[in-house]
Amino acid sequence: MNLLENGILLIDKPAGWTSFDVVAKIRGKRKAAFREAGITPTKQQLKVGHAGTLDPFATGLLIILLGKATRQSDEFLKKDKVYEATIRLSATSSTGDPEGEITVESTLQPSESDIREVFGKFTGQITQTPPAYSAIKVNGQRAYKLARKGQAVELPSRVVTIHSLELLSYDYPNVTLRTNVSSGTYIRSLAQDIGSALGTGAYCQTLRRTEIDGMTIQSASAIL
Repeated sequence: MNLLENGILLIDKPAGWTSFDVVAKIRGKRKAAFREAGITPTKQQLKVGHAGTLDPFATGLLIILLGKATRQSDEFLKKDKVYEATIRLSATSSTGDPEGEITVESTLQPSESDIREVFGKFTGQITQTPPAYSAIKVNGQRAYKLARKGQAVELPSRVVTIHSLELLSYDYPNVTLRTNVSSGTYIRSLAQDIGSALGTGAYCQTLRRTEIDGMTIQSASAIL
């Protein structure tokens, strides 16, 4: 898409970038494009947002909204999403991902059939507790900011839907999966819950969003 237009961009977010980093990068590029065209942009024209945060360690599809399209943010947030993830068994993380404090929990090595059986228990409607290190607001503050200060964060459980949970490969301690989930599902929490059900502990080692409501990563562009 031309950066002078209103609409959406599909971006393949790299690891290490926050969703806000991507928004700031695109806003700068959009501003420069207007200047190169000899146009002084309005505040509305410089509006850039995203529809669905990706954690810094995660990669994949990020919907960027330009100009008037920022009004569609809530619409995209409610869409189903597809992720591919690698769950590392035998250890837990304070953040549910590789950026937290890792604690070895178990040397138990479940079989592939054990994993498939547990996957069945997490398919359909499930109750899930979002991770403390999340962007959910608690008394007006982001939960992750409170957690980083060492404050106890208690988030209410929610009902989410796991439409499908497919085992792609298993090479202990790594379990690679693909899952289609409803809005509001946290894959980090899913990884931790699977690890708990297996009796091994687990955290989400890698995470890649590949699809949002039919829009795929194959249609996305690199940020740089």
